[in-house]
Amino acid sequence: MALLLNAEGMFQLPLSNPVLIFSLVLFIILFVPLLLNKLRIPYVIGLILAGVVIGEHGANLLRRDSSIVLFGTVGLIYIMFLAALEIDMKEFKKNSAKSLVFGIFTFAVPMIVATPAARYLLEYSWMTSILFASMLASHTLIAYPVAARFNVHKIMSATIAVGGTIITDILSLLVLAVIAKMSQGEINQAFWVRLGISVVIFALIVWFIFPIIARWFFKRFDDNISQYIFVLAMVFLGAFLAELAGIEAIIGAFLAGLALNRLIPHHSPLMNRIDFVGNALFIPFFLIGVGMLVDLKVLFKSLDSLKVAGVMTAAALLSKWLAAYITQKIYKMNANERTLIFGLSSARAAATLATVLVGYNIILGQNELGEPMRLLNEDVLNGCLIMILITCSVSSVATARAAAKLAQEQDAGKKEPSDKDTRNILIAASKAETIDPMTELALLMQPRKLEQNIFVLSVISSDTDDREAEERRFKTYQDRMVATAAATDVILNTLIRYDVNFVSGIQHTLEEKRIHEVIIGQDKSKYDGLSATGIKSQRLLDRCPQIIYLIHGVQPLNTIHNMTVVCPDQADLEPSFFILMERITTIAKQLNCDLHYYGTSRTLEALRRLNEGFKGPEAKFTEFDNWNDFLILSREIKAEDFFVIMSARPGNVSYHPGLAEVPRYLAKYFGKYNYLLMYPDQRSDFSQSPSNEFERTGEFLQQGITQLGKTGDKLIKNILRPE
Repeated sequence: MALLLNAEGMFQLPLSNPVLIFSLVLFIILFVPLLLNKLRIPYVIGLILAGVVIGEHGANLLRRDSSIVLFGTVGLIYIMFLAALEIDMKEFKKNSAKSLVFGIFTFAVPMIVATPAARYLLEYSWMTSILFASMLASHTLIAYPVAARFNVHKIMSATIAVGGTIITDILSLLVLAVIAKMSQGEINQAFWVRLGISVVIFALIVWFIFPIIARWFFKRFDDNISQYIFVLAMVFLGAFLAELAGIEAIIGAFLAGLALNRLIPHHSPLMNRIDFVGNALFIPFFLIGVGMLVDLKVLFKSLDSLKVAGVMTAAALLSKWLAAYITQKIYKMNANERTLIFGLSSARAAATLATVLVGYNIILGQNELGEPMRLLNEDVLNGCLIMILITCSVSSVATARAAAKLAQEQDAGKKEPSDKDTRNILIAASKAETIDPMTELALLMQPRKLEQNIFVLSVISSDTDDREAEERRFKTYQDRMVATAAATDVILNTLIRYDVNFVSGIQHTLEEKRIHEVIIGQDKSKYDGLSATGIKSQRLLDRCPQIIYLIHGVQPLNTIHNMTVVCPDQADLEPSFFILMERITTIAKQLNCDLHYYGTSRTLEALRRLNEGFKGPEAKFTEFDNWNDFLILSREIKAEDFFVIMSARPGNVSYHPGLAEVPRYLAKYFGKYNYLLMYPDQRSDFSQSPSNEFERTGEFLQQGITQLGKTGDKLIKNILRPE
C-alpha cells in the first residue's frame, strides 16, 4: 500500500520527482531526433515542439522551474560558444573583405525590411520594431553540417556565409544590448561613454588575455577532464564579464569562442568533448525549455500570433535572399553559390531565440488588468516558433540542393577513388614521454577524405626476462593512445610483437601491414652524442625506406602559433614530396596556425603552387640554402612555434651533406621547442597516390617543373645519379 501511495505521489502532474524529471527529459532528447530524422525535420524544431507538449501550456508534465532555467541558460551560452568555436578563422581571414560585405548586407537588409514592417503592419513601437528586426537579422548555421556532408563547406561562398555570421550576429546582439538599456530608460551620454569603455575593456580582456591563460593551462595540464572544465570556466567567465560590461552574456560566450578558436583544433579530443556534451545535454535542455514557454493556444484564440508569424517569416526569408542576391552580383558568383549562401544564412535559432527571450523578459509596465506589458509579447514568442520551423526547413532544403549541385561541379572530370588512396601509418610506441606527441601528430596530419589505417606497435625483445611486465607496460601506453584517438572518432589498431630488437620488429611489421609512413618519438634517453636522432631512430632510418617522422614534443600542439618549415634544394623532386606537404598543410589547417616556408627559389615556387592547390593558410616564403648556417634559424623560432624540417637520407635526390648535422643541432639547441624531422620515402616504386581533390595541383606542379627546362640537363643528372 505504501508503495502504491509513493507511486501515486510521484506521478502527480506536474512531475516533481527529480529522477523522474531527468529521465523524461533524457528520453525526449534521445527519441525525438531519431523520430524526426526519418521525417527529415530538423531536430531543433522537434525539441522545441517537445517542450511545448510537456510544458505547462501543454500536457503539464513538467514545470519550468529553476533547474530547467539553469540548464537552459547554460545551453544558450553553449550554443553561442560552439558557433564561434566552429568558425574557420583562417578561411574567414582569407575572405575577410567579402565576409564583411556580406555580413553588413545580411544585417542591414533585414533591418531595413523588418523595421517598417513591424512598425506599420504590426503596429509595434519603434523600439520594439528595431528589436524585432535585429532578431531577424541574426541567423544560425543550422545547415552547415549539410554543406560539410557534401564537402563544399570550404568553398568561397560557404566561407563568406560563415564569416558573415560573425558580423551580423555581433551587430544584432549589440542592438539587443542597446535596446534592453533603452527600455529601462538608461540611455544618455554617460551611458554611451560607459558602454563604449566597458565594452572595449571587456573585448581586450577576452581577446588577448583569455588565449594567454588558455595556452599556459594547456601547456601544463594535459588531463582531458581538466581541460574541458577549464574551457567551460573560461566561457562562463567571458559571459559574466560581458554582463559586467553592460551587454548580454551570449556576446561574451561568442567572443570567448572566437578567442579560444585557434587553441582547440576542430578534430581534437577536446573539441569532440565540447561538442558532445553540448549537443547531448545542455543545448537540448535549452530548446526544450524554450518550447515550454510557448502557449500554442494563443494561436487559436487570436489571429495576431499567426499574423506576426507570417510577417516574421516573410521578412526573414525575403531579406536574407536579397542579401545573398546582392552579394552574388557583387562578386559574380553563380546561382548555386547564391542559393548556398541563402541556405546557410536563412535559418533562425540560437541568436533569434536569445533575442526573443531577452525581449520577452523585459517588462515595461502593467496594463489596466495588472498583466505585465513586455517589450516582445507572447505573439512574437509564439510566432517565433513558426518562423524557426519554416526557416530551418527552408535552410536545410536550399543548402542541400545547392551543395549537391556544387559538389557535382567540383567532381566533374575527377576519377573515382582507388585502392591507392588508402595509406597505412605506424606509430612506434616505446617510451611514455613520446606517446602524447606521436598520437597528437597522427591525428592532426590525416586528411579526412582518405581512408587511413593507423597502427600502434610496441616491440618486446625476445630475450626479455619479464615478458608479462613488459606487455602490461606497453598495454598501458596503447590503451592511453586508443582512448585519445577514440575521442576524435578514430580507431587505432594495436600490435604487440616479440622480435630480436626494436628495429627488426618494426621492419617486419612494415612489410606485413604494408605501412607507408612511420612516426617515432625523440629517444632522448638513448642519445649518446654520436647518433643525434638516437640509436634506435638512426637504425630505423638506415634500414627502413618508408616516410619517417621524428617528433619531439615539449608542449601540446594545439598551443602552437606558427609552423616554420625548412626544405632542402630539390626537395620538390622527391617522389613523396607531395604527400609530405599535404600533411604539413593539413596540420596547419587543423591548428589554425600560420605557415612560414624556407628553401631555395625553385623549391619555394613548388611550395607556392602546392599551398594554393591545397587551399592552405596564408604562408610566407623566404629563401634559404646554406645548411652549414642552419643555426641562424634559431633567431626565428619562438616558444609557440612548431619547427618542421624536411630532411633526407643519403641516396635521396635532395640529400645535402649539411643535413647530417641537423639532428645534432636540433637536439643541442632546439630542445625547448616542438620540432618534427621528416624523411622522404626512398623506395624506387613509391607512388604518391594523390587524392582526387589534389590531382590538379599535381599537374600544376609538373607544369612548373617543366618550365624549368633550361636547367634540364642538371636536373636529369641529379635525378638519375646512382644512390
